[in-house]
This record gives sequence, structure tokens and C-alpha cells, in this order.
Amino acid sequence: MDAELRELFQFLRDRNPQVRQIALSNLIGQTAKESPHRNIFFEGLKGSGLQTLQETDIIHDLKLLCRDQLATAHDAFRALVNLSDSALLVPFLMEPSFLTFLVSYILNPDAILADLASMLLSNLTASPSACSSLLSLKIPLVPMAGGLYYTPHSRSGSCPAPVPYPSEQPCDTFSLPLLIDAFVQGASIDKSLDASKRARNGDLHFLSSVFANISTSPAGRLFLMTPRPTNPLQQDSALEFPLAKIVPFTEHQDMIRRGGIASALKNCAFYAPCHKAILSPEIHVVSVPPSTISAPGMDALPYILLPLAGPEELDLEDQEKLPSSLQFLPSTKKREPDSVLRLTHVETLLLLATTRWGRDYLRGHGVYEIIRGAHLEESVEKVSEHIERLVLLIKGDEGPETKDDDMPLPKAEENDENDDEDYKITEV
Repeated sequence: MDAELRELFQFLRDRNPQVRQIALSNLIGQTAKESPHRNIFFEGLKGSGLQTLQETDIIHDLKLLCRDQLATAHDAFRALVNLSDSALLVPFLMEPSFLTFLVSYILNPDAILADLASMLLSNLTASPSACSSLLSLKIPLVPMAGGLYYTPHSRSGSCPAPVPYPSEQPCDTFSLPLLIDAFVQGASIDKSLDASKRARNGDLHFLSSVFANISTSPAGRLFLMTPRPTNPLQQDSALEFPLAKIVPFTEHQDMIRRGGIASALKNCAFYAPCHKAILSPEIHVVSVPPSTISAPGMDALPYILLPLAGPEELDLEDQEKLPSSLQFLPSTKKREPDSVLRLTHVETLLLLATTRWGRDYLRGHGVYEIIRGAHLEESVEKVSEHIERLVLLIKGDEGPETKDDDMPLPKAEENDENDDEDYKITEV
């Protein structure tokens, strides 16, 4: 059977687009993790160490076919999403020309398969080397009227060039700020509208996993916690923390989107100097060392507490302690249904409580009142235990030894393996 499947490889380069599509449609089923013939896609790939990395024809062809007509490109993206759980493949998919195409394609609002491309980028950034490449990646873009832009490297069978073609010269721009803006725009897509009337063809939920993955590294946290122009194309626009743009999605209806953002926020909270920026309201201007650039605070506490809040009625005195968005919640308010995400938010609060300033802020803004209700309703023992630890921190007395110094970090782990498995994309 392996030999018969390998015979299809040659037809992926056929001049006839129908032949290419038929060949790939017969191979796509073998890319799934449980497929007994999946090894045919990895034969010939050499490992690292003293061996030279060498790309095989089939991987090269799949990358090219992502630029093909819609049906073929769809199957090519699916194949690479399925295969990208293998570390052997990551170096070839992070090769500069393909990475530039992949990011450019995601950024193009007309890209029909942008969600599949986002899934592939999500899987790739599970590798630290891929995160490093993405953090430094610049892509060419052509400015257009109305503050829009066109990414020339996105041009493909499922993403044609605009007509008329823009006359401006391309300029190289860091890709991550653009991906954040595209992610924000994707959240407001109305899929009931005709595709021609949508701002974007993809909702890009899987980019949240990309942001979660890059936040596991110090360089990634530094990017998210260093103020940048609100508009990446206008360097003189107001400054804003990149993390501030994505924090509001902790209550989004899509679990992948809100899960990735919850993880990114938790990972950033491991860096104690950023706690003031995360918690401070927008009226306060804050900087995060080592940067000296200041920007409005993110006021993230409501977005951490809302998923933990329920419909409980509180006394007026307790209501006044809460941020305004948590006061007098309706009787229909429901807590985050996923226990992994509830645990993530509690761990974020634990991390924010490791500094004296953070504990005082949590005490003064109704955290105890919210988690008290959450604890009464919690059915998962691990989440309950973490809530109890949080209560000890924010309700305990401060001694001379905690007056100014930070406390040891709680045992919340960055990118806990069990947590990641619930949101990792392995095959489609």
C-alpha cells in the first residue's frame, strides 16, 4: 500500500490542476496521526545534529500546493496542519519564503483559507525556534487607500491580487502587530453576511494559540508588554501595550480564542514587573522594565474575573468594591464552563498576588467577593485548591517580611502540558 501511495506523489506536480487535486485528495487521509501509512510523508527527512537538514519533494510540493486553486490549496493546508505535529517538519515549514507566504496569506482579508493557515501557524509556534522566527519576521506590504494594505506574498489561487493593483512601493513591516490587529478584526466577522460583504473571510481564532505560544518565552512576553503604536502603519499613533488589544477576548464565545488569550495573559503574569501594567486602569500611564516607554494601563482584572463570576447577588458594600463591569451582573450570567480555563484564570490571579502591590490591588477591587462565589460552585478539586491558595494570599495578614518584597511564585506552570493538550491542533 505504501508503494501505491508513493506513486501519487509524482502527480502533485502535474500540469493539469484536476490531476493535482485528485492526487492530493487521495493522499490527505494518510496525513492523520492515526493513519498506518503516515510515515510515507516523513521518509527521507534527516534529523538535526551532524546531519544536514534536507527537504523532501513531497513536503516541497505540499508547500507549493498551498498556493494552488481553492480545492487543492485547502487539502494542502489540511495536510500540513496534520503533519506539523512532528518536530521533523518544523524547520522546513519555518523556512523564510514559506513563513512569509503563510503570514502574508493570514493577513490578507480576502484569503479564503486564512483559518486553516492560522491553524498551521498555531501548530508551528509550539516550537521555540518557530516563535523566535515569528518575533523577528518582517513582511512586505503595499499601502492602500483608507488605511488598508496589500500583502504581495499572499497572492495565490485562493487569494488573487487586488484590481487595480496598488501603485505604492512595498515596505517591510513587523508581522506580529499586524497579526494582532487582524485577530481583533476577525472577532467581529458576521458569517451570516455574504463573503463579499465581510471585512475578512476568516475569524482567525487560532491566532490566540500563536500569541499564547510566543508568550512562553521572555522575548515573546517582552513584545506583548512593550508599548507600540496602536496603528502599526502609523508610527506617530498613540502607544498601547499589544497585550491590551487581545485581553478583552477572555469571554468570547469561541473556546479556542478565549483559551489562547487566557494562557497568554497567565504567561505574561509570570513576569512580576508587568503586574502594574496588567492591573492599572487606562487613566494611569505605566512602563514595564527594561523598557522606559509608557502607555495606558490594561485594566485587565475585569477580564480575568468575568469568567469566574456567576449570578450571585452581593451586598451593596461588596458591589462597590468590584470593577464597574462586574457590578450587578444579570441572573443569566454563567461562569466559564471549561475547568482548564477556570484554573488558568485562578493561576493568573495567584501570579498577580505574588507582589505586595498586586495583593493590595486585588484586595481593593473585589477579587475575594468573586472567588468566594466561584469556590462555592466549583466541582473540580484542583481548581478549588488553587482558589483556596489565592484566598490565603489576599486575606492573610502582611508581615514585615512581605512589606515590600515579592513572594515566591506559586506552583502555576507555564504552558502546562495537560492544559495545552485541550487546545492543541493536531489534525483536521
